[in-house]
Amino acid sequence: MSDTTTRALSLLNLLQTHRHWPGSELADRLGVTERTVRRDVERLRDLGYRIESTPGVAGGYRLEAGSAVPPLLLTDEEAVAMAIGLRVAASQRLVSGPETTITALAKLEQVLPAPLRRRVNALAESVQPAGLGAGAAVSSDVLGELALACRDHERVRFTYTAASGAVTVRRVEPHALAPADRNWYLLCWDVEKDDWRTFRVDRLTGVEHTRVLFEPRPLTPEEIEEFIFVARSWVRQAVEADAVMELPLEQMRELFGQWGQGASAEDAARTRWPVGGADFRETMYGLSWIPAGVEYTTDLASPARDELREVLARMLRALDAPPPPVPAGREVQRAG
Repeated sequence: MSDTTTRALSLLNLLQTHRHWPGSELADRLGVTERTVRRDVERLRDLGYRIESTPGVAGGYRLEAGSAVPPLLLTDEEAVAMAIGLRVAASQRLVSGPETTITALAKLEQVLPAPLRRRVNALAESVQPAGLGAGAAVSSDVLGELALACRDHERVRFTYTAASGAVTVRRVEPHALAPADRNWYLLCWDVEKDDWRTFRVDRLTGVEHTRVLFEPRPLTPEEIEEFIFVARSWVRQAVEADAVMELPLEQMRELFGQWGQGASAEDAARTRWPVGGADFRETMYGLSWIPAGVEYTTDLASPARDELREVLARMLRALDAPPPPVPAGREVQRAG
């Protein structure tokens, strides 16, 4: 293979791994001049690859979609990951259905070398889907656009329909996509809210790429997991209530972290915080996290209010009563 061909393939590989490349950076990566990069781009165009070029200081190149899919360059690891992903996707509730993923998987595995096919089969036997099949249907196109935006650190705009039915247009900096509790979630920085937000992907439509790049804010895997866990809890519960705390909103958010989502200022000195659960016990657990010494009221309705009052009354009686005597022999067991 000639140096020219090898360099053109290296250029194609770079164009496939990022939405936009400055010409100077491509030249540095390939160890050639920007003039050579321009010639190699023309060679790829002659082969059917649609490559857009933009002039100016911030100009560069990006690979566009064409009328047909041109050949893709995949490393062994990428091919294996793609085959595993297609197998998992075939069992999930993507709008396009399992048929598309199955045919795509068949085409990919047909050209895989035997060692890679063995790796795919071995991994497929050990990888278990996370149970998304019972969740809401998600557009594979939307998932793909959001994944690109997460990878390229590009701001996007989309329309979001909340659980309440309210429709808003959001402008965000996508950080991560995560499947959880049978649904897909997008974790991102909301530009207007100036804060982190998590959105259900099945409620999201009309993704628009803005071509505005951003520097991602650092988040640890543990923080991402907490964001998603909090988002999963923000669904309508069987028992819901508001707690109005004698605590200013900003101070409350500092104490509660991500669990302060949904809180609002009742006035300058008090904060209203929604809390709920599957039953009054889960609601009680949520209320127990209000910091010590902070007084609050709650509008928890009956019968959950009566059930909670009865349980708390018994707990207080148990705490006020003298402890029962320790049976003979138990002290020896504890000491031993």
